[in-house]
Amino acid sequence: MSLESWSPPELTEPNNSILGVIDARGANWSGKIIKIPNLQKARLCRANLQGADLSGCNLDDSDLKLARYDSKTIWPTGFNYQKSGAIGPGAKLNAVFLSGADLREMDLRGASCMGTYLSGANLSGAILDGVRLISADLRCAQMQGAMCRGASFTGSQLNQADFRGADLSDAALDGAESIEGADFSFATGLENIASELLRRPYKELDCWNPLTRSTTRASLEQHLKDYDGKS
Repeated sequence: MSLESWSPPELTEPNNSILGVIDARGANWSGKIIKIPNLQKARLCRANLQGADLSGCNLDDSDLKLARYDSKTIWPTGFNYQKSGAIGPGAKLNAVFLSGADLREMDLRGASCMGTYLSGANLSGAILDGVRLISADLRCAQMQGAMCRGASFTGSQLNQADFRGADLSDAALDGAESIEGADFSFATGLENIASELLRRPYKELDCWNPLTRSTTRASLEQHLKDYDGKS
């Protein structure tokens, strides 16, 4: 292919005019009907497939790592998208390396994230209700406004994690390996667990979070003050 005819893979359109292996890394196919029957060995990593109709495609051996999908994405019958490396509801992401990934506002309900590497990942506004984040690495993760109702953080590393404004109702936080430097300011659902978390070692509670300019202790004590004020 000459340089004159080359175009970035993220600009690849979902039509059948392309010959050979499809390279659509990072392409935005959201909400589109994909008219490429043969997507065998296609490079679709990081592509946005939210709401896309892939029902007529052959995705055998395609690379879907970090591709985004949602509940409206239509997959080919029998295709095991949950284990394809793509990210969305019900995805099997155990022990997957997602450090630094941009997962803002992603719907991950039903996903399995046991031992997943999410350090530095941006999960702001993500839906993580009921997700098992057991032994996950969430150090320095951005969780602002995330929905974490009923999520399990048992054995997870939450050092410097930013939970400001997150909904942590019924979340299992007491079994986290460490909350050193984590910020829970303005989070909801901590009324019944804040006092328990404040019993953790001073090394965790008095650690300064340079991003939010607060300590873990200060962010948790505010919840007790707010709770006492309402009672």
